[in-house]
Amino acid sequence: MSILPWEESVILIVDDNPNNLAVLFDFLTASGFKVLVARTGESAIKKAEYSPPDLILLDVLMPGIDGFETCRLLKAGDLTKEIPVIFMTALDETEDKVKGFSLGAVDYVTKPIQNEEVLARAKAHLSIRKLTQKLQEQNVQMQQEIVDRKQAQINLEQLAAELEKRVEWRTVQLSQANQQLQEEVNQRQQIQENLQKSLHDLQQAQSMLIQSEKMSALGQMVAGIAHEINNPVNFICGNLNYVRDYAEDLLKVLNLYQQHYPDPAPEITSTAEAVDLEFIKEDLLKMLDSMRVGGDRIRDIILSLRYFSRQEGREMQPTNIHEGIDSTLMILQNRLKFKANRPAIEVIKEYAPDLKNVECCGGEINQVFMNILANAIDAIEESSSQKTFEEIQANPYQIRICTKVSNVNTAIIRISDSGLGISEELCDRIFDPFFTTKPIGKGTGIGLSISWHIVTEKHGGSLQCCSTPGQGTEFAIELPIRQKLREMAVSGSKLGGR
Repeated sequence: MSILPWEESVILIVDDNPNNLAVLFDFLTASGFKVLVARTGESAIKKAEYSPPDLILLDVLMPGIDGFETCRLLKAGDLTKEIPVIFMTALDETEDKVKGFSLGAVDYVTKPIQNEEVLARAKAHLSIRKLTQKLQEQNVQMQQEIVDRKQAQINLEQLAAELEKRVEWRTVQLSQANQQLQEEVNQRQQIQENLQKSLHDLQQAQSMLIQSEKMSALGQMVAGIAHEINNPVNFICGNLNYVRDYAEDLLKVLNLYQQHYPDPAPEITSTAEAVDLEFIKEDLLKMLDSMRVGGDRIRDIILSLRYFSRQEGREMQPTNIHEGIDSTLMILQNRLKFKANRPAIEVIKEYAPDLKNVECCGGEINQVFMNILANAIDAIEESSSQKTFEEIQANPYQIRICTKVSNVNTAIIRISDSGLGISEELCDRIFDPFFTTKPIGKGTGIGLSISWHIVTEKHGGSLQCCSTPGQGTEFAIELPIRQKLREMAVSGSKLGGR
């Protein structure tokens, strides 16, 4: 009987709550896993280094070093950096979850823990880990085969040279042998190219799988949060108008009392002075107006989250590109605002009024915008660490977004930043799977690779990067406005070629 990828796997549970440990230990053990437990981050690191598990379920809030620091130390260790980590937490702030993903976590499980959810996520990530290990083993075998074939080719060439020197009178036979050798070399080179292509396809498939799982989970989480928040926010915003009307009516009645009874009882006079009644009358309506503005702001954020995370089918739909960019900027607003070490990052938008809708998968194109804009902010923050606040204030950082229609059926979106920039050599590799210029733990190297795949292969467009060290980086996205016109143009070019 075949063994499933997750069977006979070892799971390390890290939680300072004995009850949580007991429940998960019994459930996972009954599900066929070998389970280890630890109650502190320090203990978990020692156990993982001594006997690396296949998966770690890690609580965020613990005494000593918390879950985030434990995850960072695990990802920094040579023996533990490849172990997938799933956070268990009651924290529901997006910033906390994004922080966990940036430290190398592969997933989140929200407390209170649902056993079936833990089991499903554990099986999924153990399957991914087993497949990744299998791919790595195949890659090593392929690389060794390439080395062996190259060495065999070198040996054959040396043998041919020696034969040519020793046996001059066999020129005709040697020429024929050389021709055969050349054909074999060509065949070996073809095999090598096929192996390289297979390796690239495997890496691309792996990166697509990882990104697809992460973005699917993130999209479902964001959509769920937006849905749950939407109803109470609508209730609050809807009732604020009535509260303001009631407050105005009460203030009118109070003013009438003050006009017709100018000499109230001493107790009323002292109480009014103690609570500063005149200030309350003046500030109450202002406070309600501020609450209405805050409620409208929350509603705008919810709409942006729902627009950004919307799930679409396989068919492409007319999508407002400008709304997609705005929703992405709304989600990244927290990273753009003023911080202690730098002023706010200025976003300059130059939208083409004649660019209305583009036929595309809006959710996937929003992922492209998110990857590029997040990288732009990372580049600016890296640059700001090398300058003083006054230097940045004299020459503020900017992100410029320009859109235009270049011809009948092509939309161009240019996103540029004033960060550090990168060299031309790195520009040529920036879309390669798993290639990143960021330090270990801060980047996976699959975001831009996935973006290139979405734009070029799925939408028939193009994605280019142009950068100058010290001046910034620009990404240019070209998308067909109408997919049917693009398909007709491609078919026409093929018929013309015949």
